[in-house]
Amino acid sequence: MIRALVVDDQGLVRAGIRVLLDTAPDIEVVGEAADGHDAVRLAERLRPDVVLMDIRMPRVDGIEATRRLLAAAPLTNVLILTTFADDDSVYGALSAGAVGYLVKDGEPADMLDAVRRAARGEPLLAPSVLASVVDRARRSHAADRDGDLEPDIAALAALTARERDVLSLVGVGLSNAEIARDLNVGVTTVKTHIVALLDKLGARNRVQAGILAHRLGLVDEQFRPRRAPAD
Repeated sequence: MIRALVVDDQGLVRAGIRVLLDTAPDIEVVGEAADGHDAVRLAERLRPDVVLMDIRMPRVDGIEATRRLLAAAPLTNVLILTTFADDDSVYGALSAGAVGYLVKDGEPADMLDAVRRAARGEPLLAPSVLASVVDRARRSHAADRDGDLEPDIAALAALTARERDVLSLVGVGLSNAEIARDLNVGVTTVKTHIVALLDKLGARNRVQAGILAHRLGLVDEQFRPRRAPAD
């Protein structure tokens, strides 16, 4: 059973999401919160598998709440659910550690699928926001080239050539099975590489790793991976 926490400052929205989630036999809503402050408090106590998190809320917004919540309950996966798909919100939420991002005008079945995927730690982005994430990552790379990017570059140097290849393919958005086929290795080997590179990069999940791949120039302007030279 997937344990879900619903966070939104509008009571009618929370009620609607709860009704929808309650139709799924494998999802249980264990709590609701009206702002980010209460979301963090409840997540610490309830330890949900998935938090559906609004962004624009009083006291503590969804981006900061995501950051605090994941520090307090690192096994929880946060799925951002919001009306606002602007660049800053998307990039901020994913950089804070959210595993996925959905806009509220999607189909009910898509939300149920997203909760299940989030519970498995799989990255999920609505198609309408994927391009803005990539563009923001590239602009951030250009702005930070000589400054804040230095720690990331140092972490990148610790990766093996194969780990850098895997990271570039994560940045392109390939699944583990697709990466395995591209590199002609087993899926288990890909998973091992991803666990290692996440640890070395200090990234919480493959979404953050994918953002770093773009910032570090491992994906070109045509959304193609840049291969690492052999070690």
